[in-house]
Amino acid sequence: MALRFDPAWLEAVMLAGVRLVAFLVIAPPFSHNAIPVRVKAMLGLGLALAVSPVVSKNYTSRSTGGFLTALILEIVVGVALGFMVMLIFAAIQSAGSLVDMFAGFQMAQAFDPGAMLNGAQFTRLFQMTSLSLLFASDGYQLVIGGLLRTFTALPIGGGLDMAAPVHAMTTAVTQMFLAAVQIAGPLLVVLFLADVGLGLLTRVAPALNAFAMGFPLKIFLTLTLAGVVFTALPRVVSVLSGQAFTSLAGVR
Repeated sequence: MALRFDPAWLEAVMLAGVRLVAFLVIAPPFSHNAIPVRVKAMLGLGLALAVSPVVSKNYTSRSTGGFLTALILEIVVGVALGFMVMLIFAAIQSAGSLVDMFAGFQMAQAFDPGAMLNGAQFTRLFQMTSLSLLFASDGYQLVIGGLLRTFTALPIGGGLDMAAPVHAMTTAVTQMFLAAVQIAGPLLVVLFLADVGLGLLTRVAPALNAFAMGFPLKIFLTLTLAGVVFTALPRVVSVLSGQAFTSLAGVR
């Protein structure tokens, strides 16, 4: 029994695995430190074997220098694609940061080593909720599906035309801030009106010292009305997953 070994197929799978692992290290929900690096590497290798018929179809074996150059290019491509997806999902985290800032929770911020996130209560809560919804709604499969489509648009070893990703990242940053304001908008309006009301009350009756009630009132309003924001999160995660899929599939 003779076993045939194809070096070109092995090189193609290795290059695809490098792009996938670089993406999984950066892009949510796989970037969370609760997922061990070994699991990310095994997942990247498994996905690379799954797309091996596509990536090895027109691939030809390269010299050592050419292979190392292609390896570096695939790391850059994976990191760029992962960063683009991370920017899209950062809108939910930014919405939590806005709620913390307007509600006065920003003074209690702390560093979360698992998510590599520095924020207060609602920043971390929104981030954990979005990750949970990504797994519960199978949105992560949509992200992986968009990633696998990049092997058709961007053949391995071919590099990356940075014009399209840079334009996509610029648009993603703008959309991130807009989406953050839209997500936290109802609660921010209520907290802003509470500040305005306390300011007017202080002007009318300075002896009441209305701002002494500011922190308890804003905490009460935030905890009471946070459910309004949470009811929109499943829909928001669904829309952001679709945007991530479209961005990955549209990269050229």
